Amino acid sequence: MELTVGVCEDDPALRRVVRQALERAGHEVVVAHTGAEAMRVFGDSDLDVVVMDIGLPDADGRDVCQALQASGQDAPVLFLTALDAMHHRLAGFNAGGDDYVTKPFDVKELMARIAVLGRRSRQTAPRPDGAVLELDAAAHTLRVADRETLLSPTEFRMLAAIAARPGEVVRRRAVIGAAWPDGAAVSDNTVDSLMRRLRSKLAEVDCPATIETVRGVGYRILHPELPG
Repeated sequence: MELTVGVCEDDPALRRVVRQALERAGHEVVVAHTGAEAMRVFGDSDLDVVVMDIGLPDADGRDVCQALQASGQDAPVLFLTALDAMHHRLAGFNAGGDDYVTKPFDVKELMARIAVLGRRSRQTAPRPDGAVLELDAAAHTLRVADRETLLSPTEFRMLAAIAARPGEVVRRRAVIGAAWPDGAAVSDNTVDSLMRRLRSKLAEVDCPATIETVRGVGYRILHPELPG
């Protein structure tokens, strides 16, 4: 099965090895070197799988993953990283990752994992396009049309977790898992306060989308074109 794979890796030698292995297997490869470049080239590409390095020079690859998903890119994501502690793995999954490979790795295993994700991608029906905002993973900004506002890292991750699933209810614990390290003690008041700030910042940039609280469950982002 031929796939279109986005590869974001800042190490030239490793990027070349992964690209050559994918091309030898008959896959098309879209390459990015930084998080900002990944947002530009992956966001508009019809990808089957994204391979994302976590330690990028301009951004955390997990933030890039969340920003891509918030923009409508729903290809499964495989993280590449030298960080192999359990809390790092959990952070990757909470950020929307589907698989996790630590460096150094066997290229054959990487290709097998990409093939599995590719099969899953082909079997998943496309979701409705509800992206009306743009998140910059490097600058941690929210942009709508020509208006922009700065988000804290925690605000960024909370908003990205909700915006990645337009019209769907995202459980409160999933939002917390995306925004805080595993095991962090996060009070309800803290989450509620940050959610109020996010709503204020959406209004600040005249975003047509709104965040609705589903009492006792979580949150969902609503756009006028999406069913309520």
